[in-house]
Amino acid sequence: MNAPDRFELFLLQDGEKKIEEKVFTGMSNTSDFKILKEDHTLGNLLAEHLKQAPHVLMAGYKIAHPNVPELFIRIQTDGSITPREALVGACKQLVAMYGQLGREFQKELALRQYADQGEQGGVNGGANGGHY
Repeated sequence: MNAPDRFELFLLQDGEKKIEEKVFTGMSNTSDFKILKEDHTLGNLLAEHLKQAPHVLMAGYKIAHPNVPELFIRIQTDGSITPREALVGACKQLVAMYGQLGREFQKELALRQYADQGEQGGVNGGANGGHY
């Protein structure tokens, strides 16, 4: 089979860098980033978030081949920030956003579990012996 071993899709090998930047000379204020061991999930998330940033003129991504876990992102800015600063800013915003989502989820889950315990207590005899 031509598919790589599964661990090769997400574990960095010795000496591999997670991300590399290469300035793209064909357009001003543009860089290409190669991110290893990532796929469309991160590529689409980053590109769409970057497109909403005020100083980003263009952001797009591609996956060269489905069996090669490399994500390529090209970012062009208006020059007031660098493409690297735009990418770092987007990553920080996404981490904060998903951290908040996780906290809200945990809070709602705890409330739901508490409510479920209360309902079970009333059905199974609860504090008033099951009588209302």
